[in-house]
Amino acid sequence: MTASTASTAEKYRPSLHFSAQDTWVNDPNGLIYHDGLYHLYYQNNPFGNVWGNMSWGHATSPDLLSWTRHPVAIACDENEDIFSGSIVFDKENTSGFGTSESAPLIAFYTSAYKPGNARHGIQAQSVAYSLDGGYSWSKHSGNPVIDRNSPEFRDPKVFRYSSAETSYWVMVTVEAQDHQVVLYKSENLLDWQYLSTFGPANATSGVWECPDLFELPVDGGANGSKWVLVVNLNPGGPNNGSAGQYFVGQFDGTTFTSESTVTEGRSDNERLNDYQWLDWGRDYYAAVSFGDVPDGRRLMISWMNNWEYANQIPTSPWRSPMSLAREVTLQTIDGAPRLVQKPAFDPKNELGSTQNFGLDSVQLDDEVRVLDQAGGAVQRIELSVTPGTANEVGLVVRGGQAEGTRIGVNVEQSALFVDRRNSGESDFHESFASLDKAPILPLNGSYELTIFVDHCSVEIFAQGGSVTITDLIFPSPESIDLSLYATGGSAQFSNVDVVRFY
Repeated sequence: MTASTASTAEKYRPSLHFSAQDTWVNDPNGLIYHDGLYHLYYQNNPFGNVWGNMSWGHATSPDLLSWTRHPVAIACDENEDIFSGSIVFDKENTSGFGTSESAPLIAFYTSAYKPGNARHGIQAQSVAYSLDGGYSWSKHSGNPVIDRNSPEFRDPKVFRYSSAETSYWVMVTVEAQDHQVVLYKSENLLDWQYLSTFGPANATSGVWECPDLFELPVDGGANGSKWVLVVNLNPGGPNNGSAGQYFVGQFDGTTFTSESTVTEGRSDNERLNDYQWLDWGRDYYAAVSFGDVPDGRRLMISWMNNWEYANQIPTSPWRSPMSLAREVTLQTIDGAPRLVQKPAFDPKNELGSTQNFGLDSVQLDDEVRVLDQAGGAVQRIELSVTPGTANEVGLVVRGGQAEGTRIGVNVEQSALFVDRRNSGESDFHESFASLDKAPILPLNGSYELTIFVDHCSVEIFAQGGSVTITDLIFPSPESIDLSLYATGGSAQFSNVDVVRFY
């Protein structure tokens, strides 16, 4: 089944984002490109739309936009829940699970052992394998493959490390409560040797989860390469609740050394703006990257929700979408390599559109202007804003008589923000209505924004993707107005381009 427009019964069902048919979704798992398709596995409750009965759901896509849902891939049983993990293609059959006709896909997942099992209360790393391209899976009879006798040891991300001297598999895991990333190596994906531990570092107000480690060229390779370590955090994000942070540094095959750890002696809360965040919004969590992507691109996807209110968001019968897939690169910003993100695809090319709206330039002076014929529920909006004397500039999406989501820049505070306090349905949880901010500076006096609006979300890519904010919203289906505004003075809006889908 492909992405669909919202119906009366499912008014918040996204069109540009993946959602399950009628069950619960959280962390993306096992992301891999294989046999011409992107495979998205994910934490799934096959029996309901709240967290529980953790298993791996499965969907595939040729373009990261239109998804086909498949039966549950790896199911929980009476002994264990199937927590988060990753998949590799063992093309050399180092594991021995393959046949002469078929090299295996190997899934690594966290076994969360249930009451009645001898390991009850323990989390350990286990293996399953597939010989049919990822559609059916068999658990390894020798599970678990790593057991530290720990209750909070989880989320294995496995990749192949290669240098001029050697090549082997590396597993990146976390001891969640200890704020530590723990690394192992293996020749055969089954027998693992401890390498090193990283952390605690930077944000530690919540547990560490869902790590990832990968190498990227800096400035397209002009300035060599660096390694990026991603660690998701819950709670303790820059705007409360769940979030993802990252570190930039070096990995020598044994140890990751961060070059972006903040060491000043202020408290964690005072340093939040100094840390490197994948996204500054409330609803971008458990982000991990795909393996084996063509052309070596690094693509990531996240769970678009927040553990503060995840079980309460008003979607039915499904609950929780995934984010748009993003391509991440390293670019030098203010003298240091930083992640820059952009959508992995252009939905206009993939989906077409039902409406295009363009505006070369408009000057506003302490006013709001509704853009007639530009409204919509599912849109990509691009524009440049140059403040004159205005102290706040921006736009309102999904506007109606009594609601709207404000996306703007507070010029005096150098802050990009999403204000969803009047965005629609928000009383399902006390912490949902929020004003979420990210630090931002003008480029040549202007702010460049690309915004994706869907039936239940906004994703903002600012200044070429160096700053992003992702937030859920739940507006009335009738609220589709789009307007620009300037507060306290003048501002110029230029190169306004709006594409409405479906």
